[in-house]
Amino acid sequence: MGRRGPAKTPTKVLELRGSWRAHRRRGEPEPDRSRPRCPAWLHREAKRAWRELIPRLEEMNVLARCDRNALARYCQLLALWRQANEWIMQHGDIYPDKDSRGRIVGTKEYPQVARAVRLSGELLRLEREFGLTPSARAGLATERSDPDENRGKWLRVMRGA
Repeated sequence: MGRRGPAKTPTKVLELRGSWRAHRRRGEPEPDRSRPRCPAWLHREAKRAWRELIPRLEEMNVLARCDRNALARYCQLLALWRQANEWIMQHGDIYPDKDSRGRIVGTKEYPQVARAVRLSGELLRLEREFGLTPSARAGLATERSDPDENRGKWLRVMRGA
């Protein structure tokens, strides 16, 4: 069973916000912020996605070397999603359903449509982890504030001033 409740806010983010909680945490690991190497086993399309994604994550300062496997999964899933969507664009998303006499009785959805939807959900989950959606970035947009200024505000609020 997974952990209960919302994910913890990283200590660095709490510090940037000026939160008093940041000073209570000890021993949070700090990952190596160097660029991870692209795995050789990735599909050609996944490697292309890797080359597009890594510079963006570096600009956002959210890239860590230990994220290599999660990034590889994301890129591989993205390549599969693109492949499913290309198939759908060529063949459409539905086909005629025929009875035993060959008469059309309705339509059915190709399996590639369900696959694309499933992959899309997994991609969205990973995109949120890396701050690649607008709502996920909103939680990371705290770096603009001055930590010392916010700390002073928190202290005044806590003292009742």
